[in-house]
Amino acid sequence: MLDFSLGDEERQVRDTVRTFIEREVMPLEQDVLRNEAAGYAPLEPGVIKELRQKARNAGFWGVNTPEEYGGMAMGAVMSAIVAMETGRTFVPFTFGGNADNILYAGNEEQKQRYLIPTIEGERRSCFAITEPGAGSDARAIRTRAERSGSDWVINGEKTFITGGNDADFCMVFAVNDKEKGADGGVTCFLVDRDMGWKSSPIPTMGEWAPASLSFEDVRVPAENVLGEVGQGFALALSWIGQGRYMIPAGAIGAAERMLGMAIDYAKIRHSMGHPIADYQAIQWQIADSHVEIESAKWLTLYAAWQVQEGRDSRHASSIAKLQGGLMANQVVDRVLQIHGGMGYTKELPVERWYRELRLLRIFEGTDEIQRRTIARNLIKGHAKLGLIGE
Repeated sequence: MLDFSLGDEERQVRDTVRTFIEREVMPLEQDVLRNEAAGYAPLEPGVIKELRQKARNAGFWGVNTPEEYGGMAMGAVMSAIVAMETGRTFVPFTFGGNADNILYAGNEEQKQRYLIPTIEGERRSCFAITEPGAGSDARAIRTRAERSGSDWVINGEKTFITGGNDADFCMVFAVNDKEKGADGGVTCFLVDRDMGWKSSPIPTMGEWAPASLSFEDVRVPAENVLGEVGQGFALALSWIGQGRYMIPAGAIGAAERMLGMAIDYAKIRHSMGHPIADYQAIQWQIADSHVEIESAKWLTLYAAWQVQEGRDSRHASSIAKLQGGLMANQVVDRVLQIHGGMGYTKELPVERWYRELRLLRIFEGTDEIQRRTIARNLIKGHAKLGLIGE
């Protein structure tokens, strides 16, 4: 029999996170809005560091990090639930104690230099595969890595790199064998900023601040190859596949928060002698939004469960990513509509979420790419209809 309930420990983690977000993080939203209006960073790095330390002091650190590295090892499902809770605020806060999954592929020396300091919050990484001519088609990357004695020399450009402006090292993917390409000719390198790569911010319509990274004769020692030479594309797919379910997870939290705002506003906003919550046009928007949020929630948790069980989660993650992005954009549009002119102003945070959530249909695989993946899996028989829990 299927059991959709959370265990006592899981409920405690969820409730602890929700309380922390409500008490410690949400009060900073007005600071974020003021800072962004003035052209400053949303929050000072010290503020985020202090919040993370408060969480750590409370025993909350590294939800999905193995216990041997000081984490809680609660798995992908709880990571998704935590992301739903942190998604309830637009303050750029995430709990600490985590590292990109492919850093665990490093050797012991690399783990000491990169993995453990990242988990501890002492170092910041970024994942660099997207290029000006290789976004959805990751196989088309052109950044080159060539042997030079015992080192590698990297030349190329990466774009739309999340965290690239703040990272002190990157995991960069470069072609080391053009003839083999993605099938044995792409390698992942751990490249410190002081090795010579540069970053510049890319202005966007939202508050996401990606970077353009440039590599000009950047010399990297051979011991900085992550994994094996030529096997970088498999690592890239592992990074993308393992984390894709986290995108709709955050969107679910944002959509639930906004729908709650819309319900509250509909009760107090009067038109023609009645609260607008009395009108069917408003009720249907509220109902449709709730149905879509719940649908995305269970698709996302199913994808996370597959990751946690060590199953091939790519198909389920594509479904969750597609539905989650569409859901979030539909919900925020309805919420803005329910708020009317006030929703369009900067006095309320709805317009900020409106801009921010539009990104979900583009990054980490566009809607079109998700549809292509889903359809291809069905047509080729990689995914089958009518199965439950397989």
